[in-house]
Amino acid sequence: MDGGDFGPEQRERWRLDTLREYRIMDTGPEPAFDRVTKLVADLFEVPITLVSLVGDCRQWFKSAHGLGSTETPRDISFCDHVVVGEEAMVVTDARLDSRFAENPLVTGDPFIRFYAGVPLRAYNGAILGTLCIIDREPRPTLGFREMERLKDFATIIMAEADLRRIVAERDEARRTLERALDYSGIATWQLDTRIDALRWRGATAELWGADYATALQTSDAAFERIHPDDRAMVRAALDESMASGTPYAIEHRVLHPDRGVRWLGVRGDWDVRDDDAALTGVCIDVTEQKSRQENANLLMRELHHRMRNLFATVSAIISLTRHAARDVDDYVERISSRLDALNRAQNVLLGANFMTGSMHALMREVEAAFPRIRWSGPDLLLPENALVAMALVFNELATNAAKHGALTGENGLVEVSWSQDSEGTEPRLFRLNWAESGGATGVVPPARTSFGTLLMERSVKNNLGGTIERRWEPGGLIVDIALPARWREA
Repeated sequence: MDGGDFGPEQRERWRLDTLREYRIMDTGPEPAFDRVTKLVADLFEVPITLVSLVGDCRQWFKSAHGLGSTETPRDISFCDHVVVGEEAMVVTDARLDSRFAENPLVTGDPFIRFYAGVPLRAYNGAILGTLCIIDREPRPTLGFREMERLKDFATIIMAEADLRRIVAERDEARRTLERALDYSGIATWQLDTRIDALRWRGATAELWGADYATALQTSDAAFERIHPDDRAMVRAALDESMASGTPYAIEHRVLHPDRGVRWLGVRGDWDVRDDDAALTGVCIDVTEQKSRQENANLLMRELHHRMRNLFATVSAIISLTRHAARDVDDYVERISSRLDALNRAQNVLLGANFMTGSMHALMREVEAAFPRIRWSGPDLLLPENALVAMALVFNELATNAAKHGALTGENGLVEVSWSQDSEGTEPRLFRLNWAESGGATGVVPPARTSFGTLLMERSVKNNLGGTIERRWEPGGLIVDIALPARWREA
């Protein structure tokens, strides 16, 4: 942007914005500028030479040779005419110039008579001020060669100012990058392999410890902070990278003084300069990613184990149901019912963490399939094997109630309640009561032991280590189940 399409007000705002970019106003004296003003004063044989920067309401002197003041108001400034006119200006005798004859800088100290100023033009064309020479006596105008020489010195002044600006921008960019690294949790490092010297930036304290500046000055010192079990692996990777000149990449643990064992992901590559080689890289905390990966691996192993158990259970149900079924339709019905029970258990596990399931969630699944079942009791967290066993028990009891018991009648009802003995009771038991009432037909003990009965007893006794008792009373079937109280409340 060169400001050529701006109106006067926009152009002035653009010029002032450019001046602020240089971060030079109100800074201290600098030899680089003072040498130029002294040289110009000697060359042109004038008492005063100024590097004048024109702000919004004042002109300020970055270098003032032969003048004690550091600024003057802009409205009486000679240099403002150069800035506004955007070209060099020479005044041979200010007393005879209508623009300046009554100017306090002419009528009073420093009693300006002669003035010559050339623009200080920024990288984008904006004029920031002037390099000017001043005499207290009238002088003839400057020749072409003299003006060109003054402009050359103005160019030198701006080259120095641009160098300051670029350095300031670089430093600001570096500070911004370091802040970004701090906030991002990334540390940068550089290893000089000739003298084993480490340099750090960014979030090093967060990743390696607050004492890194003194404690981790060499690679040998850094190895002391790497987990002992990982040191040989890291050393081998570093030696391979140094021998082959290939990038360095590894994940390892560190013993952080404040945060304990942490995992770091480290990457580096070689920065070759002449005969010097330095390994430069970054490191980042990957502890959470490692933890998630380990949890995912654990979950996959757990799911594999659960699937094997589930397939084994399904296989056993299919095999035993085949022997108990009267015909194909009966076989399909029984298989479907028991697979539905397994599905209810899996729904509960999927709604939680795959490892435990809520007793209340299981009973809601049972109630959805058999609406006239009412239940009450504390919510308990059942492990997967217990949840599957209880789902099969409830399914067999509910299916039997729908075919032969309380749920055959419109007014039939099943009430399920459970509790756990208080802490300190020996033996401490989980007790569940299944009570049917209101069935359409009389309740009598079965003539033979069915597969459903065997499945319930196997689930309670073999899988859960408990007991199950059934009583066929006139009002309906009563079932009491007692198990070791191993489940905690949800």
